Amino acid sequence: MEATTHVAAIGEVRLVRGYGLAGVTVVTADDERAALAAWRELDPRVSIVIVTPSVARAVAADGGPGGRLLAVLPDPDGAT
Repeated sequence: MEATTHVAAIGEVRLVRGYGLAGVTVVTADDERAALAAWRELDPRVSIVIVTPSVARAVAADGGPGGRLLAVLPDPDGAT
């Protein structure tokens, strides 16, 4: 039996839409409220989540990623 890793991407459409081409579940979120709603509604089988910096900040303020691996994309504006 093979183990399957489920991956999702959450963030602004222009930054995450391309991940869908690789089979990643893409959920667009253009503000903090939408980001948290998307985070909370993720399939429990998702173990890796690719997020934009704004989504990462929202998730951190809400208690962190829990048991999921969070991969934060570079800031598109070059800010640190």
